[in-house]
Amino acid sequence: MKIGISYSRCVKDIIENKVSIDDVLVIIARTNFDPENDNEWNSIWQGYAGTDGFGMFNHPEWHKFREREKEFRDLSIKLKKDGKLHQPRKFGAHTQRMTNYWYDVILSPEDLKNNPAAESAWEDYKIAAKLGSVKRDLGLALDNDF
Repeated sequence: MKIGISYSRCVKDIIENKVSIDDVLVIIARTNFDPENDNEWNSIWQGYAGTDGFGMFNHPEWHKFREREKEFRDLSIKLKKDGKLHQPRKFGAHTQRMTNYWYDVILSPEDLKNNPAAESAWEDYKIAAKLGSVKRDLGLALDNDF
């Protein structure tokens, strides 16, 4: 499971199939909007797709997807309805933009013991993570999709 902390970058990763929506526990966004509200959605889309003329200030991560607006909005609505979109700004919090934006949730031993499939996936993940560490230690470039 993953926790994301950038609405625009996490949604883009899901659209690009870099991360499965099924692997997302929650996205903690720095936004304050309702994807079902047309005016609020239009404002978000203009900023992230870079169509408002101020894209460089709004981090237009979606600029190459301008023809796929409905797909981005549908995903955003699904995240909201599934309880996977948390927006602390709605409650007065103003967090800073971070470089890293996906974090893996570490399962507790109790969770693993009660879920054999999760235990198997966790063991596979640890092996893959160790292999990645070995590559880094040897100074080898990692594939971006790893």
